[in-house]
Amino acid sequence: MWTARRIVGESLLSVVLGLLAAADEALSQALPPTVFHVLPGGSTLRIAAVGLAVALLTPLRRTLPATVLLVTAVASAEFTGLSPLLMVAAWSAGRRIDRVGKAVGVFAAAYVLSLGAAVLQSMEAMPLTLALAAPLLLVMVVVPGLVSRYWSQRRTLTDTLREYHAQLLRERAMVAGQARMRERQRIAQDMHDSLGHQLTLISVHTGALEVDRELTGRQRAAVGVLRKASVAALHELREVVGLLRDGTESPGHTDASPALHALGDEDATAPSRGVAGIERLVEASRNAGTAVELRRSGEPRALAPTADHAAYRIAQEGLTNAHKHAPGAPITIALRYEPDALVVEVANDPVPETTSTGSRNVVSGGQGLTGLGERTRLIGGMVHAAPTPDGGFRLAGVLPYATPAQAQTQARSTFVDPTDDFREQIPAAAPGKADPDIDGIGLPKELVKAMSRNKKRSGIAIGCGITALIGLLLVAAGAFAVIFLVGESGKAMIEPKQYDAIKVGQSEAEVRATLPRGDSFLAHGLDKGAPPEPKAAQCLTLMSSENGSSWNKEPVFRFCFLDGKLIEKKAFEVTD
Repeated sequence: MWTARRIVGESLLSVVLGLLAAADEALSQALPPTVFHVLPGGSTLRIAAVGLAVALLTPLRRTLPATVLLVTAVASAEFTGLSPLLMVAAWSAGRRIDRVGKAVGVFAAAYVLSLGAAVLQSMEAMPLTLALAAPLLLVMVVVPGLVSRYWSQRRTLTDTLREYHAQLLRERAMVAGQARMRERQRIAQDMHDSLGHQLTLISVHTGALEVDRELTGRQRAAVGVLRKASVAALHELREVVGLLRDGTESPGHTDASPALHALGDEDATAPSRGVAGIERLVEASRNAGTAVELRRSGEPRALAPTADHAAYRIAQEGLTNAHKHAPGAPITIALRYEPDALVVEVANDPVPETTSTGSRNVVSGGQGLTGLGERTRLIGGMVHAAPTPDGGFRLAGVLPYATPAQAQTQARSTFVDPTDDFREQIPAAAPGKADPDIDGIGLPKELVKAMSRNKKRSGIAIGCGITALIGLLLVAAGAFAVIFLVGESGKAMIEPKQYDAIKVGQSEAEVRATLPRGDSFLAHGLDKGAPPEPKAAQCLTLMSSENGSSWNKEPVFRFCFLDGKLIEKKAFEVTD
């Protein structure tokens, strides 16, 4: 799909490669012909045509990679400006040709065609052309294709592994969620069968005891408090069971309250477990004979469901601890609405001296405060509990306000700590899409390090192998070129003393026996700019082993024969 970013990138690449091609073509026309470019350069029209052709072929390499590569390979021998496009086309073809057989055939054909075109351009120097062009075209055609194909396959494999990894993570999250749900249902069933039955019995017996005519008014009031407490406990048990089973607090859930309807409609109303229910807790404690004071300050604000419930639990835990550890001591509950949070504080005075020692020795597991700390931490709050200087005890919680969106999110939360919850650790991604960075999720650190080391080592090994192969090919080509040039120089080069030893008038056979044959590409073009040859004479032009008078001057020796004799020998310099 062609996005705006890709269109801009392709346009910029086309312009850059077109300018490079035009500059390269202009430079090649300014230099003398070589074994790779023996055809003379044309006009400015040729330069513009090469630049325009490269600019047009560059975007086509994405849709027609094989065609662009073959066309560029054939034309690059004549138009040297196509060299940058040749490497880019080879890179694209390596990535975009899917089948291995087709890729091998295309690159082999491109290499053979480009090498054959280079040889045809310089038939007189075919051995040297093969020695230099073979490794050079290998680097320009085959190596970019191999590297790009390896990179593309590695990227495809990595993407596949990421998708597979993400799928495994999602499946693991589903399995963990199902296991969690089964465990919660088991706990809910146990609570329903054990606590529900016992609390129902307490509610029924206290209800019957409350109407006993032999009880005094104070006893009847105490039994009423006990009955209401048991009914409230049944309602809370019902809500907890519903939360464990379904993850929601459904008012219509009645599994844990079979005896509630028998106790009357007034008692069957579920108590509020939020800030509004704190007043009922205070009233229940006062009915039990404890002096409890409720203070409010600030402008009341709405809380998220979890924060509202946490405020109720803090007040409930504080009252419970005060009743257990400081029976008879006055209790103060303060609700302070601060600008950014609600502060719930429960403080009790020291234990009265009249209280018996046995009533103070209450066994406590210490789980209540720990649970409160976890509950408030999950919603971004905190809990502090410590003795006061006068010998009492103070429990305070800070509960932040939340936006409606945050409140809905918190309402769906469970009692599972996010650090232990798979759903919080690894959010499920959309099907077919992996997380941006999942290389190390769910894997031991040692395994992640080993995988990363293996990736680096494999990449380095492949790079070193390709570099070594290219180096060996270049060394072999260089050695072959040196040997070839030494052999060619022996066919077209003599020393000045050999020139001086030959005299005019010697027979042609005698002279040619002491001189090289001159059938080398090095001797090609040595007669350009030379003095005119004698009429009807056959001349042999050879190079000198000495250097010329300047860097662009080449000393040569010429021997001209007529009627089987040497009629002229001449030494001069030609311009390269």
